[in-house]
Amino acid sequence: MMRWILIAVLAVAVGATGIWGYQEHQEKNAILVQAENTYQRSFHDLSYHMDLLHDQIGTTLAMNTKERLSPQLADIWRLTSEAHNDVGQLPLALLPFNKTEEFLSDIGDFSYNTAIRDLEKDPLTDGEVNNLESLYETSGEIRDELRKVQHLVLENNLRWMDVQLALATNDKQADNTIIDGFETVEKTVEGYSEGNLGVSMTGTSNKKHEYQSLNGENIDEKQAQKKAQKLFEVKDASDIKITKSGDGAEVATYSASFHKDGRDGYMDMSVKGGHPISLIINREVKDPGISLNEGMEKAEDYLKSLEMEDMELFQSSQYNNVGVYNFLYTQGDVRIYPDSVQVKVALDNGDILGFTSRDYYMNHQERDLPEPKLTAEEAKDKVNQNVKIQENRLAVMENDSGEEVLTHEFLGVLGNDTYRIFINALNGAEEKVEKLQGAEAKFDDAV
Repeated sequence: MMRWILIAVLAVAVGATGIWGYQEHQEKNAILVQAENTYQRSFHDLSYHMDLLHDQIGTTLAMNTKERLSPQLADIWRLTSEAHNDVGQLPLALLPFNKTEEFLSDIGDFSYNTAIRDLEKDPLTDGEVNNLESLYETSGEIRDELRKVQHLVLENNLRWMDVQLALATNDKQADNTIIDGFETVEKTVEGYSEGNLGVSMTGTSNKKHEYQSLNGENIDEKQAQKKAQKLFEVKDASDIKITKSGDGAEVATYSASFHKDGRDGYMDMSVKGGHPISLIINREVKDPGISLNEGMEKAEDYLKSLEMEDMELFQSSQYNNVGVYNFLYTQGDVRIYPDSVQVKVALDNGDILGFTSRDYYMNHQERDLPEPKLTAEEAKDKVNQNVKIQENRLAVMENDSGEEVLTHEFLGVLGNDTYRIFINALNGAEEKVEKLQGAEAKFDDAV
């Protein structure tokens, strides 16, 4: 009897030990997964912030107004701080990465010290402008190298925990793709001369608007389901689920969703008038069967079906066999930037995969536009003379204070980059300079 009792006690002990070991294993795995997720997020954030930093430095070079330079430089300082923070969260303690960190520190010091001084009395010197050009070139090279590493990480499903182990053990046999990529970044920075640095915050959001352009009678759930069925192009309305927004929403909406035959859809529709505010459809998009221009025609037809008139295409691009088209409302010959919509079209068959109209329904109205006090030629004189102007027209845009202003909009080239520059048509102030995105590099052949 005692033997059986002893066997039972031992069995319970072994079982308890097994359970304890399993729980320990699970907890250890959870910690490793959490660490890996932190490393992945920090790396992709670093790549993103370096991309923004490069663009912001380029935008600074295209500016011509001292009042705009200070906040722009302060924004560069903010981005370098965020990039520094991203580097600090990566397992690079054993990898020499001090040159890159010094580079970020130098950009931060230069931009901060320049931003806080009176640029009206003490403008940028020729040497400081040359330094900015050097910073722009080097930051672009770092951005490109990080993108290559990012592509390889995603393409080969690489883990940062393996990087940490390889660094700690100095394992030469391990896959050191990430380490090699960061060493290349470090060598890139070595080509930058610290002697270029001279001794010498911003972030405002636009005003909140009511959805002032929504019109029509309120619709009920059945009517919303019917409209969603048409927009989703679903045969059976019962496949669509409808829920109404609760109290406190910025605008009363119905949310519609469906999942059917490999397609998922989600849409927000206003209760007032049943206007689609956002729409997303996910499905596999096959090889293109129509051109980007034909996709634009599909997008234009879609806007007409929603009774959105006088919309003009101002930007289009292609991502993974999907055409993305941005449209602006035009009043006469004047572009109205606050009244914008975006349409996404599948280039395999022309289906609408996405639509966003929040800005349009928040801002759209007929405006009492003032007469410009500056001619296009007078406004052009306010643009940095190094920028080669290609196009110009009148446009209404929101400035940093959220106020709508009439501007002369110029499209120009500086070096290999294209910029959109807005000059106030009433007082000649440089309201905004933005760098337009070029074609994305492909890294399929990266090794």
